[in-house]
Amino acid sequence: MTTPARPRALIIVENLPVPVDRRVWMEATTLQQAGYDVSVISPMGRGHDAAHEVLEGVHIYRHPLPPEGEGALTFVREYLTALWHETRLAWRVRRERGFDVIHACNPPDLLFLVAAPFKLLFGTRFIFDQHDAALEMYEAKFGRRDLPYHALKLAERLTYALADVVIATNESVRGLARTRGRKRDADIYTVRSGPRLDRFTPLPGGDVHRAGFQFLVGWVGVLGSQDGLDALLRIVRTVVQRGRTDIKFMIIGGGPSLEPLKALSRELQVDAYVEFTGMLTDQTDLIRRLSACDLCIATDPKTPYSDVSTMNKVLEYMALGKATLQFDLTEGRHSAGDAAEYATSGDEADFANRLLALLADPERRARMGRTGQARMRDALAWEHQAPTLLAAYARALRPARPAARTTRSSGEPV
Repeated sequence: MTTPARPRALIIVENLPVPVDRRVWMEATTLQQAGYDVSVISPMGRGHDAAHEVLEGVHIYRHPLPPEGEGALTFVREYLTALWHETRLAWRVRRERGFDVIHACNPPDLLFLVAAPFKLLFGTRFIFDQHDAALEMYEAKFGRRDLPYHALKLAERLTYALADVVIATNESVRGLARTRGRKRDADIYTVRSGPRLDRFTPLPGGDVHRAGFQFLVGWVGVLGSQDGLDALLRIVRTVVQRGRTDIKFMIIGGGPSLEPLKALSRELQVDAYVEFTGMLTDQTDLIRRLSACDLCIATDPKTPYSDVSTMNKVLEYMALGKATLQFDLTEGRHSAGDAAEYATSGDEADFANRLLALLADPERRARMGRTGQARMRDALAWEHQAPTLLAAYARALRPARPAARTTRSSGEPV
């Protein structure tokens, strides 16, 4: 009796290195544990610079990228460089390991260009994992609907058209796939980005980072122009001006806005109360720091992009049992529920007031933390998302998996 061949997946991600990209790494390892042969193409960086390595049975192929930046020309150069490397590596993976499905994770919405030849020539299935709403993200970054915006609109439309299945991170993104993408409900799967609870649990030892302050407030993420960190620093100034010099704010993460934000903290004269850790490559260090926080915050301003986005930081705060304060956003409220306090969007004084009120109420913070952990445990953690991911793959591969088999250069079936 012939043993059925293992299905083979190629995941392509451009935004973060793997395994640093927690969502992509959870997807890859879930598929591997479910019997798939999994290959991943990602950029190098953040301590993961090997061109090829195997971690937990997953083959990772990495490529270099130009330095990060904020300008439009920088983005174009980065995208073109990445597309060249992703295409080159995809053909290499096909020769060495083969794949039945390409799973492309945005941003950007250009990865269909890598997948299209394989689908058209070999019948390879295509899954679009829509991490971000690209059009809304562009407006949040640049505040205009110009030629690049319309180019992104076309790229999104072509990506949807090529996709056999769309994976959405929340119901708002699912709605975009249904309306802008004109995808059938049966071809859209909602897979949220909650962490694995067995790998993201509170750890002791982080109190050293209080550095003598009574309270520690934490923020984690990528430091970009659209993340509301300028507002955070102004909120810190408001808190300090009210005489509260007993609160330390810890900003965890790196990104293109790191140095400008450091300069702004000095300009606002709050640098003595703010620690910029830079990017942490050690997850244990990250968890220890967040575990020590009395309160965790998200300061993303209300925009069409942030309103439909699930902020991974909020899910991580909840997994660690941390009370959360954020501006009132549709998906932010949907994720956190009663585990968070919501300031009026754009009202920095209201945010500061609520922050001080929460720090003065440890019982309420503890109650909010328990609520968040329960929401993660009962619905949002990765353990609840993995079956939906596998169902999405089954849907994508069911109609034409035999036709998607690739061959070695010798012509022999893989």
